[in-house]
Amino acid sequence: MTEDSVWNDTESIRREDSIMGSSNKDDKGNLGPDPLSPISHHKFPLAVPHNPKDIWKKGGRVFSVLLAINLVLLSCTLVSGGAFEEVHVYDYDVFFMLTIVMVITIAWMLFYLLNTSRHQNAILCKDSHAGPIWLRGGLAFFAILTLVMGVFKTGYYSSFSHCLSAIKITYPIVQALFVIIQTYFLWVSAKDCVHVHLDVTRCGLMLTLTTNLAVWMSAVTDESVHKAQMKLPNSTHRIAGMKAGSTKCPCSGKLCKIFQDGYYWLYPFNIEYSLFASAMVYIMWKNVGRLIDQHTNHIHHLKFKFFKGTYFLGVITGLLIVMLGLAVLIVYEIRVNMHLDSKAKNEALSIYYIFNIICLSLTSLASIGGSIVYRFDKRVMDHDKNPTRTLDVALLMGAALGQYAISYYSIVAIVANKTSRDQISALNLSYSLLMIAQHTFQNIFIIEGLHRQPPEEEDKTDPQQDIYGLTFVNVNAVSLCVPESALPSATPPALAIQSSSEVTQSIKVSKKMHWRRRFLKEISLFLLLCNVILWIMPAFGARPQFDNTQERRFYGDSMWAAIVDICLPFGIFYRMHAVASLLEVYIMS
Repeated sequence: MTEDSVWNDTESIRREDSIMGSSNKDDKGNLGPDPLSPISHHKFPLAVPHNPKDIWKKGGRVFSVLLAINLVLLSCTLVSGGAFEEVHVYDYDVFFMLTIVMVITIAWMLFYLLNTSRHQNAILCKDSHAGPIWLRGGLAFFAILTLVMGVFKTGYYSSFSHCLSAIKITYPIVQALFVIIQTYFLWVSAKDCVHVHLDVTRCGLMLTLTTNLAVWMSAVTDESVHKAQMKLPNSTHRIAGMKAGSTKCPCSGKLCKIFQDGYYWLYPFNIEYSLFASAMVYIMWKNVGRLIDQHTNHIHHLKFKFFKGTYFLGVITGLLIVMLGLAVLIVYEIRVNMHLDSKAKNEALSIYYIFNIICLSLTSLASIGGSIVYRFDKRVMDHDKNPTRTLDVALLMGAALGQYAISYYSIVAIVANKTSRDQISALNLSYSLLMIAQHTFQNIFIIEGLHRQPPEEEDKTDPQQDIYGLTFVNVNAVSLCVPESALPSATPPALAIQSSSEVTQSIKVSKKMHWRRRFLKEISLFLLLCNVILWIMPAFGARPQFDNTQERRFYGDSMWAAIVDICLPFGIFYRMHAVASLLEVYIMS
């Protein structure tokens, strides 16, 4: 009797019982599952009790998020209030709050390191995508420069120890200790999937995240207000932390001036350090209590080798753009920030806009070319769960909104103002339009590259193994020494010709794939270097939004300063985050 006949007999018996009313009842008269029906076992399973830890997982996340929201709002209130003269919130109030929060965060990180080292099963698995070596290396680099900034800041505040609150000298010391411990903490724990003290760990990681965001807001406000006061003397902002340089506490010595200028030039590195650390801490928070199946989640061990498989075209072109951009930045700083005549200032603005128009045009074309190549790429998409990639995409899309906002405000001001139509206005309009296009095309290229799987393993296989696996092969069509024992005794001529054509076609396909990957590598390196110079220029003083008076006259000094101070930090962060993402796209190519 076959299996199908048994199944049919079973089905007929079940139907007859249902027709005759013989239901499957228990002692209380309740209907029970039919043992002969596969539906009762597979499609309608009995209710399985949930694990209490799984039930409280979302509750623990919600509690930690609410804690983070309250701390962020408190920090934002104090930092923004301390930036205006009219608000009676002073800079030492902000420093006191940040110092207390950093001390608590330091204590929690030490607790985490000691706790996970004592428990054998504290970390059951690690996320291979989290905390790659280039991201941790960048974090360490920014940490070193942040420590140098702390030295300059401590020296600057020490020059006014007789007329300053002690918290201003204590704050940079505590911040240096916080940076050292957090850098070590993220270096060794960025990949952890913690399985002990889950709720405490979630709250501690959110505390660390909000501490970095609070320090970032303080640094951005300090640096932005300093630039705004230099560009807009009539602004109502006050420089947070710069009350030491007032008439009651003047900064007259040469050493004081060196310390003052030094730590303001190093602010961009401190800002990037806080954002890098926040992103890595968020990934750790997502991985708390996570179990990773190594069989379903494929781990690709990619070798980090620069310039392998490239023609150096992207590197050479990118380096030329970087050197030209540095020269433009120097000219801009000399002619604009040194308060020269209006003619020299307009020439510097024209040079700046022309360089950026060329750079944005080239990067837009490169991004479009890379997206076209992806249309013909045969690599499959990676749909596995990856919190790191999800965060990268969200940060790219979110940070681009800052530059989008500035560009649209500039476009409206230029188009609506019909009285002044000069060369600077035309260049500014082209610059704003290209900025929107470049962000859009580059985001498409990066996001598609992040969702591609690495090159398949067939490139690493020995060609002889492929030939041995062929059923029929023409020895004369292959330039490899194949032993006669590996070949079949009799090979029909027609099949031999067909197999030789298939081998030739597979070799051509491999060469095409190799050419495409080289092209993607060239594009990735070129975009990476262009984003580096596009980060350096606004981060180190090139702010045409303040030097071009058209937007200031249209919106007013206060409103335009608020727009730039809020949106520009996100645009600067976008460039550095794009550099990290493009480096990953380069390695994945």
